[in-house]
Amino acid sequence: MYNNAGIGGKQASLVEYDIDVFKKVIDINLLGVYYGMKYVIPELQKNGGGRIVNVASVGGIRGVLNQTAYVATKHAVAGMTKNAALEYAKDNILTNAIEYASKNPTRKLGDPKDVGNLVAYLLSDENGYVSGQVIAIDGGESNMYGNS
Repeated sequence: MYNNAGIGGKQASLVEYDIDVFKKVIDINLLGVYYGMKYVIPELQKNGGGRIVNVASVGGIRGVLNQTAYVATKHAVAGMTKNAALEYAKDNILTNAIEYASKNPTRKLGDPKDVGNLVAYLLSDENGYVSGQVIAIDGGESNMYGNS
């Protein structure tokens, strides 16, 4: 399962963030991923295992100015991914998350093939051991200091 749910919400500081927008971001970004896993995992168990890749963003491994709701949900997706990897390893279900971003030290946008190749590997039978990982496919952006 390629579990890709997300909206940015709005740009505002934590104190100024509209609570209704905050809840909408949680409903889509976090609960969307949760529901996807909740309903696919029993099917994977019936079929003897499988692979799940949850999509987050660089917001799942660092802060992003004025994006409190988005960052909170993407961090939660990373944690939920790690937890599911622990809980369902016994069922031969490997669960990982990928993080990607558009601005990065390479000064170019990642090619969709870069993301697709990683996702295809993680979802394939060739991946027999990678689980519980949050993999940045961001041209090195997650290594940058600050929000430049």
